[in-house]
Amino acid sequence: MSLDVGLLIAGAKERGELEARVTTLIREIQKEGDVILFIDEVHTLVGTGTVGRGNKGSGLDIANILKPSLGRGELQCVASTTLDEYRTHFEVDKALARRFQPVLINEPSQEDAIRILLGLRQKYEAHHNCRFTPEAINAAVHLSARYIADRYLPDKAIDLIDEAGSRARIEAYRRKKEQQTFILSKTPDDYWQEIRTVQAMHEVVLASRLTNDRSSSSMDGSGEITIESSLPPASNDDEPNVVGPDDIAAVASLWSGIPVQQLTADERKFLVNLEEDLRKRVIGQDEAVSAISRAVKRSRVGLKDPDRPIAAMLFCGPTGVGKTELTKALARSYFGSESAMLRLDMSEYMERHTVSKLIGAPPGYVGYGDGGTLTESIRKQPFTVVLLDEIEKAHPDIFNILLQLFEDGHLTDSQGRRVSFKNALIVMTSNVGSAAIAKGGRPSIGFMIKDNENSSYAAIQSLIMEELKGYFRPELLNRIDEVVVFHPLEKAQLLRILNLMLQEVKERLISLGIGLEVSESIKDLICQQGYDKFYGARPLRRAVTQVIENPLSEAFLAGEYKPGDTAFIDLDASGNPVVSNWSDRSMHLSDTSTAS
Repeated sequence: MSLDVGLLIAGAKERGELEARVTTLIREIQKEGDVILFIDEVHTLVGTGTVGRGNKGSGLDIANILKPSLGRGELQCVASTTLDEYRTHFEVDKALARRFQPVLINEPSQEDAIRILLGLRQKYEAHHNCRFTPEAINAAVHLSARYIADRYLPDKAIDLIDEAGSRARIEAYRRKKEQQTFILSKTPDDYWQEIRTVQAMHEVVLASRLTNDRSSSSMDGSGEITIESSLPPASNDDEPNVVGPDDIAAVASLWSGIPVQQLTADERKFLVNLEEDLRKRVIGQDEAVSAISRAVKRSRVGLKDPDRPIAAMLFCGPTGVGKTELTKALARSYFGSESAMLRLDMSEYMERHTVSKLIGAPPGYVGYGDGGTLTESIRKQPFTVVLLDEIEKAHPDIFNILLQLFEDGHLTDSQGRRVSFKNALIVMTSNVGSAAIAKGGRPSIGFMIKDNENSSYAAIQSLIMEELKGYFRPELLNRIDEVVVFHPLEKAQLLRILNLMLQEVKERLISLGIGLEVSESIKDLICQQGYDKFYGARPLRRAVTQVIENPLSEAFLAGEYKPGDTAFIDLDASGNPVVSNWSDRSMHLSDTSTAS
C-alpha cells in the first residue's frame, strides 16, 4: 500500500486532527496484517504536522508518530528518498534513522536498463499508439548513457522513448490532417479525372494479365484464369507508427545539442569538404587545417575514444598567423556559429587564486554556488570548441586541472557535479617558440640547416618541442593529442588574406547600401605596408584601416555617398589613396564620350 502524504495532510485544520488520521492509519494497517506500507519521498514526513518555526512548535510530526510502531515491529514500511535528503533529514534524527535499514540503490547497468525498458514498452506503445523496435530500445539506453551525463538510467532512457513516441504520434496526426486538407481542397472534376485514370489503368492491367494467363493455360493445359486486383490495399489510419533508432537519435540530439544521428549524404559530403572550406578562410596553414579536420572526422564517424574529448590540441606559432582564426573558422563551419566557441583568455588566470574561476569557488569563499566559468558553460552547451588562448600565460596550477580533463574527459566542479567534456574539442594556443620560428628553424649554435621548406619546418617543430618541454611538464605534454606548428606568413599569402579582409569591409558597406571597389595598386600598397614576417597578418589589418577605412569614413561624413553608390579607392598622382564615387565617375566618362 502506498501512502499519499499530501492526501493525508489535506484538510487537517484543527490541532490533533492530523495525529488522529495517522493513528487511525496505523491501526488499520495492524488490523489488516499482511500490509507493506510504501512511502515515497519519506523525508517529507520529518517535521510535517508541527506548528511553529524550526519544527519546534506544538504538535507531533508524522515521523515521530510512526517511530513507536516501527520500533515494535507493528508496521512494515518501505521508504524511498535521495542520498542528499537522507543526509539532511534522517542522519540528524538518529532514532528515526535507526528504525530503517538503509539500502543503496545504484544506477543499473545498460543491460539491466534494456530489460527494464522492454518491460515498460507495452505501456508506452499503448499510450502513444506506436511500436518501439528492439533497436530503438537499445539506442535509447546507449545514447542516453553516452550523451546525457547529468541524469541516470533508466530514467533518461525512459524519457527518450516517451518523447520519441510522442513525436511520432504528433507527426502521424500532422500527416493525417494534411491528407484531409488535400482531399477537401480538390474539386469534383479532379476526382472524376482520377477515377477515369484508375479505371483505365485497371482495365489495361486486367487485359495484360488475362493475355498472360491464357498463354500459360494453353501451355499447361489448364483452363483456369485467376484475376487479382491491382489496386493497393487500403491503409489503416489506426495502424501504429514504428519508432526506430533514428527517431531516438533525433530526440537525443535535440536534448544534448550533439549530432548523434546517422551520417546523411549531405553531412558526409560536408565532412569530406571540411578541410577545403577551412583553407578558404585560414591561409598558409595546411598542416593545422588537416590536423583539426581529422579530429572532427574521427569524432563524427564514431572512431574516437568515447571517454575522452574529441581532441586536445596545442597550436604553436608566432603572433598573427591564424591560430585563433582557425578555431573560429571551425566553430562557424562545423559547430554552427562562432558563438559555439568558448574562449578563455588565459592572461586572466595568471594568479594562483584565479584557478577557482574555472570550476567554481570552494565553500566559504565569495561566489560559492555560482559555478565555474568553464564547467557551467560546458554543462549548458556540451558540443562546443574550448579555446584556451595563450596558455603559457596561465598559472602553472591550472595545468593540474587540465590533466584530468585531457585524460578522463571530465571535471568535477565545486558543487561535486561531474561535467563531461567528451563532446568538446579543446584547443590551446601558445607563442612558445616564436623566437625559433622567427629565425626560420635555425638553431642558435651548431651547423645551419639547409634552407628549404621541408627541412626548415621539421627543424622548427623540433626546436618548439624542446622549448615546450622546458616550459610545460611532461605529464601535460603527454596528454596532448597533437602539437601543431604554424608557419610564418609569406608575402605571397598576404594578398589572399587581404582579399578576405576586403570582403569583410564590403559586407559591412553593403549593409549601408554602398558598394566598394579597390584597385590593384591599392592592394599592392596595403601588402607593402602590412607585411611583417614577425607579426603576421595583424599589421595588414592596421594597413587596411589606414588605407581603406579611414578615407571611407571621411568621405561618408562629408556626405559624398548615398545608398546605391559605389566607392572606388585608387592612388592619385602622388601615390596617396583617394576615394571617388564610381557612379559620378561613370557619368563623367559617358558625358565625355558623348561630347567627342
